[in-house]
Amino acid sequence: MAFELPDLPYAHDALASKGMSAETLEYHHDLHHNAYVTNGNAAIKGTEWEGKSLEEIIKGTYDPKAVAQNGIFNNISQLWNHNQFWEMMGPGESKMPSELEKALTDSFGSVDEFKKQFSAAGAGQFGSGWAWLVKDSDGSLKVTKTENGVNPLCFNQTALLGCDVWEHSYYIDFRNKRPAYLENFLEKLVNWENVASRM
Repeated sequence: MAFELPDLPYAHDALASKGMSAETLEYHHDLHHNAYVTNGNAAIKGTEWEGKSLEEIIKGTYDPKAVAQNGIFNNISQLWNHNQFWEMMGPGESKMPSELEKALTDSFGSVDEFKKQFSAAGAGQFGSGWAWLVKDSDGSLKVTKTENGVNPLCFNQTALLGCDVWEHSYYIDFRNKRPAYLENFLEKLVNWENVASRM
């Protein structure tokens, strides 16, 4: 069964007052995300991966030794990444649950230090990619960054929070100011209840 583009969990203009415009969501979700769905379905058609889950395909096609990943991985991984990304943001006021605040403080020293490291990871990712807060296989929380469509599943980690730092994610609203986009993401856009639920 072919993968489908999931609906946004909120209206296109729901994040506009928080710094992510309806135009960005129209381009990012309706065009970019949809392209990963279309191209991913075309890439797996007639292969051993047809009928498998997104997670199975990502883990099965990721090549840690490759300079560049293949088309199946790139599209399916980006499809999964974006499915998570929309859920990790929200239009309402989001208060960080106490268990997440404690986990971040225990792991990074403070919530502010976590945000500093997360922003640095995203700003420091050369070219396209993602910044992540992950739960590692040993249960510890870490900040990581990945190139292009690579994600925590490739390293047996659980993605708690991910921020897309491809230019299409922020250029309409922030132009070339990626650090400002990251700061806005952490301060205004993150659905902390969703992040906590992933722990």
